[in-house]
Amino acid sequence: MELNQKNLDNLSNRISCPEYDRKSLTTGIVHIGVGGFHRSHQAYYIHRLLQKNGADNWAICGVGLREGDRNMYNVLKEQDGLYTLVTQHPNGNIENEIIGSITEFLLAVDEPQAVIDKLASETTKIVSLTITEGGYNFNPSTGNFDFENADIQHELRNPNEPKTVYGYLTAALRKRRKAGLPPFTIMSCDNIQHNGNVARKMVLDFVKKQDSNLANWIENEVSFPNSMVDRITPVTNKEIMEYLKDEYGFKDQWPVVCEPFIQWVIEDNFSNGRPQLENVGVQFVPDVTPYEKMKIRLLNAGHSVLGITGAVHGHTTIDACMRDEVFAKFMRGFMDKEVTPILGSIEGIDMEEYKDNLEIRFGNPNIKDSVSRICSESSAKLPKFLIPTLLENLEKGGSIKYATFLLAAWCFYSDKRLNNKGEPLEIIDEQRNELHQAAKETENNWTAFIEQSRIFGDLIHNERFKNEYTSIIQILYEKSNIRHLMSVI
Repeated sequence: MELNQKNLDNLSNRISCPEYDRKSLTTGIVHIGVGGFHRSHQAYYIHRLLQKNGADNWAICGVGLREGDRNMYNVLKEQDGLYTLVTQHPNGNIENEIIGSITEFLLAVDEPQAVIDKLASETTKIVSLTITEGGYNFNPSTGNFDFENADIQHELRNPNEPKTVYGYLTAALRKRRKAGLPPFTIMSCDNIQHNGNVARKMVLDFVKKQDSNLANWIENEVSFPNSMVDRITPVTNKEIMEYLKDEYGFKDQWPVVCEPFIQWVIEDNFSNGRPQLENVGVQFVPDVTPYEKMKIRLLNAGHSVLGITGAVHGHTTIDACMRDEVFAKFMRGFMDKEVTPILGSIEGIDMEEYKDNLEIRFGNPNIKDSVSRICSESSAKLPKFLIPTLLENLEKGGSIKYATFLLAAWCFYSDKRLNNKGEPLEIIDEQRNELHQAAKETENNWTAFIEQSRIFGDLIHNERFKNEYTSIIQILYEKSNIRHLMSVI
């Protein structure tokens, strides 16, 4: 049986299905960048609210901006926006539920005007984003908008031919203003500290170049709430599709797998109303900063610590790293000795319990999160997740050996492109070639990799860091065995 709207009645006696009338819903949220995480997190929260009859005006219209979004578009079109959420618990229990909160999907490369019109529609109250760190188009070392991007240059010359998120948001807000409609809220759900502030700065930098009058209106009227999102969501594999077919007798072309833990903390700052998400466990706060800093510095950076070192050693999944005592101990050492001292206390958070839970979550044997996914786009992630911790510890005289070791391991990973077992590494990074070129100079110049100012800023000029890094990188290149070096750090 195919998963689609007409077959829901036949499926409802086998698996949990939407209990609301999907045909009567209005799309109040347009989400740009529909992937696994959005479907396990924001779309799931809206689904839960719809199940309580509390969100009839808040269904979701997904938007894909790139040709690479076509597969998702095709699947969700065929399945009427429906998909299965497979929640895998550490003890082996599995919960399965069909999610129905995405009721429309538009592909911008096929229908650019339809996307602008949907964004500009009076019913659209919120535009949410999961476009990854790289999608914000800023220089990671300076934080400034990158106007050299060819698509951005095109949009500045041709305001009615958008290609990026900035061109589409600007075109839609211009149309809303002209029609006398209030603006939508722009809500980032990406793993960037102060994600709302970053989105605001980038949007305004772009709009000021394209339409200065509109920029004043956006600056005064559009809200950009900061938010912290959390749910580990690995890449879906074919085994999950086969499991659903064998267990429930239906075909889902792109289900989503996730862990049971879920968290969403949002600043209560919206331009044009919001759904009552507090009724399904979302926390609204006046300032999300301490929560997002905790999550980014511990969970996201902790993932990178395990992922990069694990990849070099030859572990293929994060849970495999956690079953290796050397890697688990190293990661906990990083959290305890380098991150915790700079976080301070956070209201409502037991820090030791939070870290203990992270170890359980990372070690979930049923999630099988690949190290290649965790390592992907490290050039965008590490300047936000890890390097700020290193900089603060340099300033305060704290420990830097774990973070520095990780950067040396990243250099080795980028240079050799093989793990310690001689197997090729799957490296997914927009800066892949640049990283490799810098890293392969290491044996002629031990600091070549960290001289990339776009990623590392002025770190090369800090003598303490430079000496620590040089010491580690020399030993790493001499010995190669990363697991042994981690065990004696």
